[in-house]
Amino acid sequence: MAKITFIDSTDNARIIDAEPGSTVMEAAIKNDVPGIEAECGGACACATCHVYVDEAWREKTGGASPMEEDMLDFGYDVRPNSRLSCQIKVTAELDGLVVRVPERQA
Repeated sequence: MAKITFIDSTDNARIIDAEPGSTVMEAAIKNDVPGIEAECGGACACATCHVYVDEAWREKTGGASPMEEDMLDFGYDVRPNSRLSCQIKVTAELDGLVVRVPERQA
């Protein structure tokens, strides 16, 4: 298991266990993380699982694919460290990952 910390827009942190091979979005939905709506179910067809990856983790999570970048255009308050959590695969190397959930989803 990998521990992922989700921080909401009021700085409340929630640490969950995520199964390697799943996505950050799947782990959030499974654990009822507030603010992750995931309306498309992880198909990279909406921007309702938008998160901000903590700067210390940006290199390990990698960059957004062109399709993900297109979907982020529909996100709320998109920043350089924005990612769709459905596109971040959980691996052992992501144990300790920290992401912030935007104030609202698009």
